[in-house]
Amino acid sequence: MKLSVVMISYNSVATIGPAIESFLRQTHPDKELIVVDGASRDGTQGIVATFHASNIAVISEPDHGIYDAMNKGLRLFTGDAIGFLNSDNRFTDEGALAAIAEGLAQSDIVYGDLEFVKDHANRQVTRRWRSTEYQRGAFRWGWMPPHPTVYCRRQVIERVGKFDLAFEVAADYDYMLRAFELSDFTARPVSRVLVDMLQGGRSTAGIRSSINHNLEALASRRRWLGAGIVDYATFAKPLRKVSQFIVG
Repeated sequence: MKLSVVMISYNSVATIGPAIESFLRQTHPDKELIVVDGASRDGTQGIVATFHASNIAVISEPDHGIYDAMNKGLRLFTGDAIGFLNSDNRFTDEGALAAIAEGLAQSDIVYGDLEFVKDHANRQVTRRWRSTEYQRGAFRWGWMPPHPTVYCRRQVIERVGKFDLAFEVAADYDYMLRAFELSDFTARPVSRVLVDMLQGGRSTAGIRSSINHNLEALASRRRWLGAGIVDYATFAKPLRKVSQFIVG
């Protein structure tokens, strides 16, 4: 099974090199990396150019934000399945893609565990996201998997379509909701940590960002699941995150 990894970048000179290295270290042999860069001006493109690997493709041009860049990745990938690894994140170890491929041999969608780190050098964990089994309707109850760990077979992408650019911070949530809840695709967790995510991403940078994400997620549920002005998940979704910060 060929796995495609799309890496979105913009002015990522400080982080993109190790992110690419974490891809190259993956033991799964049939893989490709598509770097979608938003015309960076800080030396990012120069760092990417130092990786002379036949399974790395690069496109660098202006875009309309991260979800527009992700849509470019959806158009360009050539694998049997696809997932996203942003330029400030890393695969936790060299076996992540192999575990994903093993899961995809039995399911249309897989997802796993994720850890937020204060910095990659010391791997100081600040939050642990442990995924649980998916059941139909789970998004109504505040459930969601960590998007950087989600990999979908090509037929899922072909049916679900593009990221909706009307969402500023929750288009990934909306995409996952459509993939999991609106079709009959099978989904299963990979019971291991797959990705280290650098603390402070756009959707997790602070209280205001969290509120905006929750409001956009509600808008997605209202559109696709018929939720009311406020629903159970409005409160359950942020509450589910509380235990993730207990990292002792």
